[in-house]
Amino acid sequence: MAKSLFVGNLPWSVTEDELKAKFEEHAKVIAVRLITDKFTGKAKGFGFVEVEDADMDKAITAMNGQKIGDREIVVNEAKPRGEGGDRPRSGGFNKRF
Repeated sequence: MAKSLFVGNLPWSVTEDELKAKFEEHAKVIAVRLITDKFTGKAKGFGFVEVEDADMDKAITAMNGQKIGDREIVVNEAKPRGEGGDRPRSGGFNKRF
């Protein structure tokens, strides 16, 4: 079984292959997905790395706070959609009425 890790504060220039190579030093990587803006196609600075269950804690400990480019990345277990935080999703623009 696999676990998904959230990876934040990534440099916009990082590629999926570069991120995979960094994580493979500490875990068996199944997949990597960088999130891009749907209109511009530019990276948003975060993504997800899927690793084997047994390697999850080791990967988080080893990679959280590591530098990629000039940024310290943030790594933690990804939460399923809808459990991301305390901010309610409005579904769009601010509604005044």
